[in-house]
Amino acid sequence: QVQLVESGGGLVQAGGSLRLSCAASGSIFRINYMDWYRQAPGKQRELVATITSAGSTNYADSVKGRFTISRDNANNTVYLQMNSLKPEDTAVYYCNAEIMTSAWRGSRYWGQGTQVTVSS
Repeated sequence: QVQLVESGGGLVQAGGSLRLSCAASGSIFRINYMDWYRQAPGKQRELVATITSAGSTNYADSVKGRFTISRDNANNTVYLQMNSLKPEDTAVYYCNAEIMTSAWRGSRYWGQGTQVTVSS
């Protein structure tokens, strides 16, 4: 059984910073992609940032230059450093990962979400 647990959300003023963490635990053979998504009220869930096992990253245009995704492979953890936050960054942020539980078996897993609220 695999579990993803996020932490680090909260309330911050515009221009401020937050750092989200997501730790994977359980029967893990290997973690491939790790992503951060977000969903604002009344909107669809959108991909914010992705990092591969080799460390390659990709970002949504709306967060480029402000957000940084990183990962600690030894501890099965992914981070999202969010700087210069804007009110439009307000959303529930979800961690998502493609996790192999054996050499030939894997699936994508979601965290429970953490609320980020940016006040103007």
